[in-house]
Amino acid sequence: MWRNKESQSTAPSAPSGRVVETLSAPKVPASDVSPTGRVAQATSWLGPTLRVKGEISGNEDLLVDGKVEGPISVGEHRLTVGHNGQVSGGLAAREIIIYGKVDGHHNVVSESIEIKKGASMIGDVTTRRIVIEDGAGFKGSIEIEESSKQVDSNLDNSIARKLSTPA
Repeated sequence: MWRNKESQSTAPSAPSGRVVETLSAPKVPASDVSPTGRVAQATSWLGPTLRVKGEISGNEDLLVDGKVEGPISVGEHRLTVGHNGQVSGGLAAREIIIYGKVDGHHNVVSESIEIKKGASMIGDVTTRRIVIEDGAGFKGSIEIEESSKQVDSNLDNSIARKLSTPA
């Protein structure tokens, strides 16, 4: 009967005449902006019911909302551990945002790291910038690199060593 013109133009129709919903990348709260000024959004997503054992590596932004037992490396991209996310393994990414739980004594290498309120992290961090909000938990060491070249070197040349070596 009454239809919004916007919903008619954006939703594709299936051959049977039903409206098909398209999936988009999940977002964490829009009020959360990273140090680089971008709103946290991922192109790939591990949902809350998924459990992965083993190494994850890729070349795109990743949101982990499930459980991962193993290292995660997304190179020059953003890694977000969502509110339901639980990771036990090393992390390497240009930017890491943690809303959930990163557990275990593993190395984390990143240009910038944010540990949000209610999140927890255990591990040794090598970064250029770190933000630990009030109400977040952190146990480990922090090594601040003065130049991005040193962090780039850690990201590019020693990700495997950093991820596999427990603290």
